[in-house]
Amino acid sequence: MAEQDKYGSHFNSNPTNPVKDGSGSLFSGLFRGSGAEQDRHDSHFGIGEDNVRNAASKLDTSKFGSGAEQDRHASHFSLGEDNPDPNNPIDPSTVGIFRSTLLPSIGFHSGLAVVAYAASRATDRVEGKDWLWPSGQILNAWWVAVGYRVVNEGISPATAYSHLAYTEKLLLTGVTAWGARLFYKIASRSYTREGDDPRYEEAKKEEGFWNKAFFSLFLPEALCQAVISLPFTLPFRAIDASAFASPLHVHPEYTHGLAVAMFSTGFAMEVLADIQLAAQKKEKPDDLNREGVWSIVRHPNYLGDALVHASFPLLLWSAGIMHPLALLGPVANYAFLRFAGGDAENETSQEQRYVKESQKKHGQLLEYKRTKNSFWPKPEEISNPWTWTVMGAGVVGLVLEKGVRSYLHR
Repeated sequence: MAEQDKYGSHFNSNPTNPVKDGSGSLFSGLFRGSGAEQDRHDSHFGIGEDNVRNAASKLDTSKFGSGAEQDRHASHFSLGEDNPDPNNPIDPSTVGIFRSTLLPSIGFHSGLAVVAYAASRATDRVEGKDWLWPSGQILNAWWVAVGYRVVNEGISPATAYSHLAYTEKLLLTGVTAWGARLFYKIASRSYTREGDDPRYEEAKKEEGFWNKAFFSLFLPEALCQAVISLPFTLPFRAIDASAFASPLHVHPEYTHGLAVAMFSTGFAMEVLADIQLAAQKKEKPDDLNREGVWSIVRHPNYLGDALVHASFPLLLWSAGIMHPLALLGPVANYAFLRFAGGDAENETSQEQRYVKESQKKHGQLLEYKRTKNSFWPKPEEISNPWTWTVMGAGVVGLVLEKGVRSYLHR
C-alpha cells in the first residue's frame, strides 16, 4: 500500500481543488460507476481532504514517505505559470503526451545516432549502431528518471534516485539489467571479431553506402528506439497523465507478480541462449546450435527479449501508472524483432553464408526450420524440459523479488 499511497496524491477529489474540469470537481466524470465502486477503489484516489497543491506539506510523512517525495508528485498538479517543468506536462491529450514524451526521446536517440554513425563510418563498421541499441535505451531511461532532476534541480543523483517509488526503481533495474546483458554481448562479440558483422559486409558493397546509411539504417533505428523506450519514459515525463489514464483492476499484486515472473523468464532465456551458444561455438564450431533453450525455438534470445519488454507495461499497470501508449513499446520491439532487424534478417544472412561456407550447417538450418518455430514455441514444447527450466527461473525471480520487497518495506 505504500506505493499506492505515494500516487494517491494524483487522485485527490476534494471539490475545493483548483484543478477542475469546469464542473466544480476534480476531473468530474473521469471515473464512472456506482458509489460502491468508488468506495472499492478509494485507496487509489484519495489522500484526504487536503488540496493537492498543499498535499506535500499536509501529508503525514510517516505514512507516505519523505516530504521531498510528496513535493515531487504534488508539482504535477500546478497549472499555468506555476508549472514550468517540461517533464510534467499539463496537456492530457494524446497529442500532448506524444509531444512531451516521444518527441524528446526522438531527439535524444537521434543525437546518439549521429554519434554512432560518425564512429561507425570512421571505423568502417556498421555494427556501431548495434552498440547503441541497448545503451541508448538505458541512457534515456536514467536521464528522464534521475538525470533530468540532477541537471535542472541541482540535487545529487543519490537524492534523485531515492525519491523514486519502488516500482520506478524496479523498472530502472530491469531496463538496466536487460540493456547491460545485451551491450556486453554485442561489445564482446565485436571485440573478438576482426571485421564487421557479416550481416553488414554485403550491404557495404553497395555504391555510396555510407552516404545514405544514416537515413536508411541509423536514423530509422533511433526512431524505433524512441517508441520502444515509451514504457521507460512515460512514467517519468508524464506521471500525472499516466496515473489518470492507467486502467484499474482489483488485484494489482497479481499483475506485479506476473510482470516480475515474465521478466525473469525472458531474461533467463536470453542469458542461457548466450551461454549455450558460446559453449557450442567453442566445442562444436562446425555444427549449428540446436540444444538447450535453442531446442524450444530457433531464436530464444528474441523470444526472451520480447517477454522482457512485455513485462514493463504490466509492472506499470500494477502500480497504477501505465498510460496505454506505453503498450506501443513492446509492440514496436516485437515488430522490429520479427520483421525488421531480428530473426528474418538473421536467418537470411545465415542462409547466404552457409551456402558458401558450410553445406553441413546449411542442411542443419533447413532441418531446424522444418522442426522448430522461429519465435513462438509449438504446443508440444510444453514437454520440453528447457521450457520448464526457463519457467522455473521466472518463479525463482518472483520469489527473490518478493523477498527483497518485503525486506525494503519492513
